[in-house]
Amino acid sequence: MTMNAISRSQIYVLDQDEALDFYIGKLGLELNTDLDLGFMRWLTVNLPGDPTREILLEKPGPPNLDPATAEQVRELLTKGAAGGLLFMTTDDAQKTYEELVAKGVEITDEPMERPYGIDFGIRDPFGNKTRIGQMFPRG
Repeated sequence: MTMNAISRSQIYVLDQDEALDFYIGKLGLELNTDLDLGFMRWLTVNLPGDPTREILLEKPGPPNLDPATAEQVRELLTKGAAGGLLFMTTDDAQKTYEELVAKGVEITDEPMERPYGIDFGIRDPFGNKTRIGQMFPRG
């Protein structure tokens, strides 16, 4: 058996329309799929020009979670204790940081040079964390 790609990641959000506003309006991602499956809304976004790697913006609930567990996830997410974690790269960390600050994105860590590059942290309106890095060449 050979795996050849990671095609989707998932994070929980409390409001999918607010998530779209954040991930598309503030971070500049693109809408990939918005489909009503009846039992859930399948809502994915992707980095511009890369529709093969999607992020599912999923509300806690069926079919993956029973109502009691969904409530626990919502509670932990609101506290920032159960959020997902995304890693994205950029060609210019400082410029990206300044653009996100201007858009009102919550910054959790200022840009800092590290052994692998320059990165900083942000948080979405639901508690999910993202690291954005300008990576140094390997080798």
